Amino acid sequence: MNNLEKIIEEFNKTHDLTGKFDLSKETIEKTNKESDPELESIVKNNFQEKTIVDMNIPKAKTIGVASDHRGYKLKQKLTKYLTNKGYTVVDFGTDGSVSVDYPEFGFKLGEAVADYEVEKGIAICGSGIGISIACNKIKGVRCAKVDNIKEVKYARKDNDANIIALAGNMPTFRAKDIVDAYLSTSFTGLDRHKRRIEMLDNRG
Repeated sequence: MNNLEKIIEEFNKTHDLTGKFDLSKETIEKTNKESDPELESIVKNNFQEKTIVDMNIPKAKTIGVASDHRGYKLKQKLTKYLTNKGYTVVDFGTDGSVSVDYPEFGFKLGEAVADYEVEKGIAICGSGIGISIACNKIKGVRCAKVDNIKEVKYARKDNDANIIALAGNMPTFRAKDIVDAYLSTSFTGLDRHKRRIEMLDNRG
């Protein structure tokens, strides 16, 4: 499946349309040869070539990551792990082990999630606490600092957490298990949870 087919398939999955895009071989070949300004305005952006960002719709399987210097090594390992699993990973820094201030990177990730530039986020600092507070300063972000699979499942099922925060010294195997649970667990959508999330999102 080429890139155009993938874009159209993603769009069709996330939009309730009466008609679907024409995926005939002739149409695809014609589109590949001809530049469509309207289509380009949808898929072009300044954010690592992510698609549909300008429409404020998160691209499936696009994960934002951010850390301070103490979370850098784990961030790099999780980035490689997620990339190998087929995710598009957008790195908001930091990019080394030199001491930095975690709020800067937590804010960047939180803003990207709140603006639907990435689907979900993973934040890492020494304890995971500071950067989670930074992320939660952004309206619309629900960042949960989690230490195990049980916590992350509750965060997704009950709170529809769109960012999780991890401690930088967490064993890599545990972090991978938590990330897998985070990305595979869905929000229940129960009315009581929706009501509570609306209270959180509408505060401030």
